[in-house]
Amino acid sequence: MNDQQKNNYDRIAEAIHYLKNNFKSQPHLDEVAEKMHLSPYHFQRLFTEWAGVSPKQFLQYVSVEHAKQILKNKQATLFDAAYETGLSGTGRLHDLFVKIEGMTPGEFKGEGEHLVINYDFAQTPFGNILIASTTKGICSLIFEEDEANGLKKLKANFPKAQFQQAADAMQQNALHVFTSNDQAPDKVKLHLKGTDFQLKVWQALLKIPLGKLSTYGAIAADIQQPKASRAVGTAVGSNPIAYIIPCHRVIQSSGVLGNYMWGATRKLAIVGWECAQVKA
Repeated sequence: MNDQQKNNYDRIAEAIHYLKNNFKSQPHLDEVAEKMHLSPYHFQRLFTEWAGVSPKQFLQYVSVEHAKQILKNKQATLFDAAYETGLSGTGRLHDLFVKIEGMTPGEFKGEGEHLVINYDFAQTPFGNILIASTTKGICSLIFEEDEANGLKKLKANFPKAQFQQAADAMQQNALHVFTSNDQAPDKVKLHLKGTDFQLKVWQALLKIPLGKLSTYGAIAADIQQPKASRAVGTAVGSNPIAYIIPCHRVIQSSGVLGNYMWGATRKLAIVGWECAQVKA
């Protein structure tokens, strides 16, 4: 790292520290840029280059994380969370939660309360899976040989939901992706819980054709955030719907397959099997 890079790093580290300590005042771009002795344009570009997100987005993430901690207190209201986070009102809190968390603050506070989830286990060519669904669509599909451990993971994602072991028509429709190339994954109804950024990444994954591969950089470019490869990697690794949302088709730009949430060996097997299906 040369002197200029070191100087830029120090400035962005200072800006991150400032935003974390002053988020309750919701500082504007001009204010933070002035603290860093940079023009707003230069600061915006430099921060995005080093942090992978804009200063505004970073401030939003910090604000929502603080609001989430407040809402974990059962006695706290939405107004309390908005006020303590420095937001203008509950409407602003609502908009931020929907954009970043993919749910309303009330839904976050409820942790899946009143949500009924059907789940079942099934065998696929790549191992045992747990598949779960709501009335809206498939909410989870994970490779898991230990059924008790799989159910524990599912319940951790929806702490207050009601669970019942039942194989419904929505699940059966989704399972066709393992046996028929005619069943396009984008025709399977999904009930996804994620941030705005994660949802964009998962949508981009659905565009990768069977038998084809993409890279983290290509996904970042597809969602019009070309410098966010690392954030894309994190979103890919958070994919809650294995195989249907084909995160296994994303590899490193060097050509190395890279990691996979459910095992590198399984990823290699899936990629090889899909290529064979296309050739056949």
